[in-house]
Amino acid sequence: MKKIRVFVAGASGKMGQEVVRSLLKHDDLLLVGASDTRHQGMDVGFVVGTPRVGVDITGPLDPEFLRESRADVLVDFTNPQSVLKNAKTAIMAGVVPVIGTTGLDESEIEEIRTLVEKENVGAFLAPNFAIGAILMMRFAKETVKYFPNVDIIELHHDQKLDAPSGTAIKTAEGMLEVREPMVQGHPNEYEKIPGARGADIGGIHIHSVRLPGLIAHQEVIFGGLGQSLTIRHDAFSRETYMPGVMLAIRKASELTDLVIGLENFLD
Repeated sequence: MKKIRVFVAGASGKMGQEVVRSLLKHDDLLLVGASDTRHQGMDVGFVVGTPRVGVDITGPLDPEFLRESRADVLVDFTNPQSVLKNAKTAIMAGVVPVIGTTGLDESEIEEIRTLVEKENVGAFLAPNFAIGAILMMRFAKETVKYFPNVDIIELHHDQKLDAPSGTAIKTAEGMLEVREPMVQGHPNEYEKIPGARGADIGGIHIHSVRLPGLIAHQEVIFGGLGQSLTIRHDAFSRETYMPGVMLAIRKASELTDLVIGLENFLD
C-alpha cells in the first residue's frame, strides 16, 4: 500500500499537534515533515507527547525542506498571515496544500486558484473540518427553502482572530443559493448602537460571540409563523476535526484544481 506523505505546517500549535497525533494513528498516512517557529530542532513526537518519531521541527516553512521531504500534501493550520505564503510555497513545490486556516479574503483565494491552474497542482481549502458542521450547513440550506427568515449565531474562543467565522459566512452563502436576498425584521428598524443587529449577508444577520471556555459552536435559528427551528453544532475538542482532516488529506492528494469545502468530499 502506497502511503500518502504529509508535511505539517504549524506543528507546534494546538491544531497542528492534534493533526500530528492523528496522522501517527493511520497506517496509510506518513508524517514526513513538520515546521513551526517554536521547538525548532526538536523531534515532533516530544512536542505532541509521543515517543520520538524521527521528524524534527524546522523553522518557518522552507521550500527546500518541503521538496526534500517528497511530501504529497501540506497540512496548514498556522494563521492568516502565513497561510497564503505557505500555500504558494507548497504549490510551487508540487505539493497539495490542505488549508484549515480561515481569514483568507477573496483576492487571496484567487491568487491560489491562479497558481493552481498555472502549476497544475491541486489545493484544498475548508472553513471547517467538522463533519457535523458540514451537515449543519447542508441541513440549513434545505431548511431555508421553507423558513426564509433566519439568523446565525456563531460562538468561539476568545483567541480567534477573524469574525464572523468562515463557517458562518459559508452557511449564509449556502442558504443564499436557494433563498433570494431579503430584508428581515421591521423595515423601519434602527440600531441604537451600531452593529447591534450583527453582520448582514443578503439579509441574513450573523452574530459573533468570543469568550474564554468556548471552542467552536454555531446556531442557525429559523423563525416562522408560531414556530422556530434551531440547527446547532458544537465542537468540544480539537479531536472533532480530525476525521475531516484525514478525509481531506486522502482526497486532496489526488487533486489538480482548487476545491473549497469538505462537503465536496462527502457522498
